[in-house]
Amino acid sequence: MARGEWGYSGRCSYKRTTLIVCSINIVVALYVLRTLYTSLYMYPFSDAQTTFKYTTNQIRKMEESNQIRKASEPTELIELVKRLKTKFTSEERVVELPPHLKQKLMREILDRLRSLNAGANATQQREAVESWRKKKLKEAKKLIRGKTLNSTILPEEAGAVVRALRSDWDEFSDEIGLWIPVEIINKEHNDKPEGEEDYDIEILPGRKLPPECHAELHTDYDGLAIKWGLTHHKESAYDCCMACLDQAKRAKPGEKKCNIWVYCPSETGCYSPDIYQHKNQECWLKYSETPKLNFKDRYSESYRDAHPNAPVIVPWVSGVVST
Repeated sequence: MARGEWGYSGRCSYKRTTLIVCSINIVVALYVLRTLYTSLYMYPFSDAQTTFKYTTNQIRKMEESNQIRKASEPTELIELVKRLKTKFTSEERVVELPPHLKQKLMREILDRLRSLNAGANATQQREAVESWRKKKLKEAKKLIRGKTLNSTILPEEAGAVVRALRSDWDEFSDEIGLWIPVEIINKEHNDKPEGEEDYDIEILPGRKLPPECHAELHTDYDGLAIKWGLTHHKESAYDCCMACLDQAKRAKPGEKKCNIWVYCPSETGCYSPDIYQHKNQECWLKYSETPKLNFKDRYSESYRDAHPNAPVIVPWVSGVVST
């Protein structure tokens, strides 16, 4: 009997303990809920209730700070950077002429030069090319406006032609090797002695070359290189010729003596069918028992067809000297 009473009493004690624990949990849960509700009430999500109000003096100081900051900005530098960025972006958008169109324009220029008299001077050559350029520009502009013309260029090529012959004319003429020397004319007086020959080399920058240099414009002679022009630069064709003559005088017994000089007067460099990039002021000193021409005056059409990068006119200046 005592044993049964103990079992019944144990069951009551277990229920009482469970009830107490549940009550404690309920109390704790209510406390947590109350804490959360209090936090939401004290710090609501509405920004309107937490907006900080600045005083008039604070607002005035902030406006002054903004004015000082704006005044200290390098506006001129920013505008310059914007203009440069626009310029570079527009230059990057320039489309290079297609090879077939470039060849077409080069042939037309060459045909225009060939139509001149054999004795045409530099001024006449330049005027002929300029007349062709203006005429071709008019044709291209009319094609852009939709007019039908008997032209050598197609309507879809007109825009590229206008750009090449107007805004990019200097770059285009340099690229095709159109180098027409400036003819120096002295209108005030002529102090050249009667009977003395005129030397076309006077149109080159620098001092006048003496007769023993035998200078030839738009000419490239072949020969064994004594001085490589890639690392041997001279300020003028005169200096290049003098270097050749000086080497021949100072050559030791058994050494090759320079009897050919080849100079690049073009500021954009000179074309050559090798792997090197030939720059302005290159001076090549060469030797050959029987000097032979590489190129003279103009590159042939067949050669330019085989070498698309070749310009129309030979850019080099050469001479065979007597040693």
